[in-house]
Amino acid sequence: MKQPDRVLAEKLLQISAMILQPDMPFIWGSGWTSPIYNDNRRILSYPDVRNYVKIEMAKNILESYGDATVVAAVSTVAIPIASIVADSLGLPMIFVRATPKDHGLENLIEGKLRPGQKVVLVEDTISTGGSTLKAADIVRDAGSEVLGAVSIFNFEFPMSVKRLRDNEIPTISLTNYKTLIDAAIDIDYIHESDAATLKEWREDPANWMPANKR
Repeated sequence: MKQPDRVLAEKLLQISAMILQPDMPFIWGSGWTSPIYNDNRRILSYPDVRNYVKIEMAKNILESYGDATVVAAVSTVAIPIASIVADSLGLPMIFVRATPKDHGLENLIEGKLRPGQKVVLVEDTISTGGSTLKAADIVRDAGSEVLGAVSIFNFEFPMSVKRLRDNEIPTISLTNYKTLIDAAIDIDYIHESDAATLKEWREDPANWMPANKR
């Protein structure tokens, strides 16, 4: 029987929420050249995948952050996922903004968060870890406790793993980069020879270039 992380990895490839193109890389908003493109918004259009993510994320929160009293979406992409997960758990939900709203109350936190509440952060993807760290700081500044973070996908870049660990933010991800690559090879999405290129990119994504452009 396949493990849940492997099942989800295959589903993400099948619905093109994850696209691997070692020979025709993408340019990320950060400026990085990348052989992978991630768009978890597509999950919302596939009820079976959406429901799978909801069930697995809720199960992980219950098992690892069982005393959570609030579910917090970290990015706009995470809002619908956090909403259905919070609903399945019967918990309040908030949204933590990256920057204050530019009008009205200029909120950084949308929804009601009271001091002393125990918060689990919900991300769609963890890459550099920057958005998770910023959201954790905002929640802590509001007087609440951050139990940890849960995400759909995690690149598990060495730098982000260290940053989150150093800031005492445990993370759980439904699937990750290594599992995705293994699944892609097994279902013939990519050739096994592409694995070396994909692994090389993950070690130094900021400076990676495809072989044909070096």
